[in-house]
Amino acid sequence: MYKKILSLDIKRIITDTDLDGVVTGAILNRYWKDAEIIFTQAGLLRSGELDEKIDIYTAICDLPYRAKCGLNIDHHQSNKPSLNLDIEGIIAWEDSPSASRIAYNIVSTELDLSDLDELLVWVDKFDSGNISKEEYLSENNILWLGRIIADDPKIALHILKLLKDGLSVNTILKDDVIVPILSKKKEEQSKIIEIIRDKMEIINRLAIVNFEGHGIRSNGYSVTAIAGNECDACIVIHGKLGSSFEDYPNYPASASFYTNSFLHKNKGVYDLTKLARRFDEEGGGHPNACGCRIKIIGNNQSNKGEVQKKDLDDNLNEWIRMWNKNI
Repeated sequence: MYKKILSLDIKRIITDTDLDGVVTGAILNRYWKDAEIIFTQAGLLRSGELDEKIDIYTAICDLPYRAKCGLNIDHHQSNKPSLNLDIEGIIAWEDSPSASRIAYNIVSTELDLSDLDELLVWVDKFDSGNISKEEYLSENNILWLGRIIADDPKIALHILKLLKDGLSVNTILKDDVIVPILSKKKEEQSKIIEIIRDKMEIINRLAIVNFEGHGIRSNGYSVTAIAGNECDACIVIHGKLGSSFEDYPNYPASASFYTNSFLHKNKGVYDLTKLARRFDEEGGGHPNACGCRIKIIGNNQSNKGEVQKKDLDDNLNEWIRMWNKNI
């Protein structure tokens, strides 16, 4: 299948706005050198906002399949293709620790990608949850690169292009554009830890931290590293109530669910996709790491279509109930 994939005429690469998405895009961009790069998130892709840009010349990476695309590379369990799916292009879905690994295996049949070997090891660790607490709390440069990427699509594109050109992670972090961003990110990481320590609530071994409205995002590793053995999983609320994907740098209020992978190495004690899909049919990911939008529950006409604090509380209360009763 790899030869068939590499015979495609890819002119556009749509990829996720995280470390795995950027590295996947960079690998494909080494092969399809002139392809346009577009960053997005699963929710925005599923909304149809990018459908007019998707055709047989489009590769979608680390994101769910979308009709008419020429190539889809993904590893998320919730995006595993159905046998009933009407496929027009090629779906390269694998039970892989990262989408980057799939792209690497494909493109390395034609190009020498050995300069990316160490980076891929860490992308696999980070994206699959197979990273130790000591590794996560270390000053590893690849982890800092991932934290920077999550902030701004323009910076993500800059980093993708540097990776495409063969620059090492250490060299990228010394880039004139990146140096001040890295410094700011290190200050922000200290603020994230402060918020977690101040706001974290643990209910029946489920840690909950609400970053809504703070203008910053955190993955579950930071939460579970602080909670330690006191939690089996966590819920992280981020984004801003009343925002949409068009309100960058604000994003819609959303939730991410993570198993405490420092404690549970094999998917944890609960399939967290049940929570992600309780109210959001487009929610999903992996049983140990997934996410969804905060949704309006019921027929609350006072909302005027905008998610409010009561909706956030209602979503949270239901997720806690499901967790407590193992539903």
